[in-house]
Amino acid sequence: MENTLTLYVRYLAKPGCRETFLRQLTTHGVIDAIRREDGCLRYDYFLSVQNADEILLVEQWQTEEKQQAHLRAPHMDQLRRLKSEYVADARLGRVRLD
Repeated sequence: MENTLTLYVRYLAKPGCRETFLRQLTTHGVIDAIRREDGCLRYDYFLSVQNADEILLVEQWQTEEKQQAHLRAPHMDQLRRLKSEYVADARLGRVRLD
């Protein structure tokens, strides 16, 4: 899997909105839709035990092209709407998983 693209997103939810944000992603089917996308190998959220408003997303894609296509998927509009309502900040990074 040397050519895979692994990204992380550190979300800082608006105060008290972390669980609501994740619940809305599930209710609207966003997470399931992303996991079914062509090229998605992993799409998992993790909750910080140190900060009640922090979420870590780890996503892995077969190729950068498939990840870029993911950004244009229709359900990403819903994700963007939910982020604008519940998320104060998001930081993206790339990592290598061995």
